[in-house]
Amino acid sequence: MSHVLIPGSFDPITEGHMDIITRVAARFDAVTVAVMDNDMHLYCPGVAPKYYMFSITERRAMAMAACAHLSHVTVIAARGRLIDLFDEVGADLLVKGVRSAVDFEYEQTHALYNRAHNPRVETLYMPADPALDHLSSTVVRARLTAGEPLDGYVPASVAAWMAEHPAAMTRARSGESAPFDAL
Repeated sequence: MSHVLIPGSFDPITEGHMDIITRVAARFDAVTVAVMDNDMHLYCPGVAPKYYMFSITERRAMAMAACAHLSHVTVIAARGRLIDLFDEVGADLLVKGVRSAVDFEYEQTHALYNRAHNPRVETLYMPADPALDHLSSTVVRARLTAGEPLDGYVPASVAAWMAEHPAAMTRARSGESAPFDAL
């Protein structure tokens, strides 16, 4: 059985993320989507902490809604080192989506670090669908802040989640960082 781990902050999950997740799910037996906080600042002095529009609990809920139709995809929330999570979930392969050469270079640096610190971690890069390569969580957050529609940017299930959680959306649109919630 092949078990793939797809990590990301998913702040929020986009149609681009879902394209990668769906394509991976069609090719592997089990997929774990790990909604994570980037806590690199805990391990690398001088790296600033990352702030999120949505809490890890909210991001996990949106990812669960988006992946609900994929029977062998599990969505989890996690903190800590990716190289440790890889072993904790029993993954065989790490998958990262890439939109451009810039994405590839960024992900390659992390892949080399991951393998150097956990020889079991192998990374597979999935190229973005060219029709979706303009999508990013950053673009979605900018559209949210500006009050612009998200049609075609996030799955309908995520848009529905957002509509059902007005307090989270008000906070997100205000530019206030998401609260840190315990897992």
